[in-house]
Amino acid sequence: MRKIIIAILALFIIGGAFFGAKTLIDNKKAPKPKIKKEVKIISTDTVVNATVPIIIPANGNLQAKRRVELFSEVTGVFKPTGTLFKTGQEYSAGQTMIIIENSEFYAQVQSARSNLNNQITAIMPDLRLDYPNSYAQWQSYLNNWDRNASTPQLPEPKDDKEKYFITGRNIYTTYYNIKNLESRLGKFRIKAPFTGVLTEALVTEGSLVRNGQQLGEFIQTGTYELEVAISGEFADLLKVGKEVELQNITGTKTYIGKVTRINGKIDQQTQTITTVIEVSDKNLKDGMYLTANLQAQQIENAIELDRSLLQDGDQLFVVHDTLLELVSVQPVHFSDKTVVVKGVDDGTVIISKMIPGAYEGMIVKTEQQAAADKQKAVSKSESK
Repeated sequence: MRKIIIAILALFIIGGAFFGAKTLIDNKKAPKPKIKKEVKIISTDTVVNATVPIIIPANGNLQAKRRVELFSEVTGVFKPTGTLFKTGQEYSAGQTMIIIENSEFYAQVQSARSNLNNQITAIMPDLRLDYPNSYAQWQSYLNNWDRNASTPQLPEPKDDKEKYFITGRNIYTTYYNIKNLESRLGKFRIKAPFTGVLTEALVTEGSLVRNGQQLGEFIQTGTYELEVAISGEFADLLKVGKEVELQNITGTKTYIGKVTRINGKIDQQTQTITTVIEVSDKNLKDGMYLTANLQAQQIENAIELDRSLLQDGDQLFVVHDTLLELVSVQPVHFSDKTVVVKGVDDGTVIISKMIPGAYEGMIVKTEQQAAADKQKAVSKSESK
């Protein structure tokens, strides 16, 4: 009996403890957390719509507008000219750059000239008898002929009969053979086609030059061309004659060029169109790397922003009564770093730098407001 009473008491004690604990747990209330309102300090800009030029960046290496690769069309030894044939050597237009030994070939030319002289001399008695009207001009031709100079043009026959007579003596054939030899003789001396500088020299004085051998490269300094590839979507906006701003690789120097040629074909693989820009400046060098900024068109009543400020492709954060709001905008043109948009009213305050974690309805304070509040706090503390 005693054990039964002890068991019943134990059950009552355990049950009472359970209900007591449950009551304490149910009556306990967690303290309300204090929400700290964080106000972001932001940088802002006030919208002023204007005309925004669409700038297309492109880059490339300068190439001389006039460039000549020097090749030999004859064989011989490279003779000294008095000016070293070295890279960087400047030549004036018409100045001799290369002389190739031609004594053997020159002797052949002189022999051919002598042969023609003998042929003409042999027909002079017949001309005097049969063609007295033409005798004087042929005699004058012989008297004034300098065998050390280029062979002069033959006299014009007075009639067809005389022409057939001259032709029958093979005088025309000999004459044109000589002109062919004289033309080849001129190839033993290479002259500068324009004023410029030698950029590559592949032979030196005393070298044996062979027919078809490349001797060097010669360019005209001062005027260069920049060939750039522009996206095909701007093909209808580019025009010959447009001025283009060019900058060196460090951005420290600026040059003004002009579009001179636009390819009429778009590259099928890259969908770009080749555009050539001409630029003149004494400080430019062949092969220099330049960046071109081509102005394709102008967008009226628009603003240009950093691309990071655009939300979901067509929205922008504006500041209204210390709160952030999203407004819809119309993107017009995208570049690598910026975007041109329309549809934002003048005077609208927008953020100028992206805010991490920004959302619509966020409480913000501009840098000017923060500075003013700080000044008020300092003044209030000093007055106390």
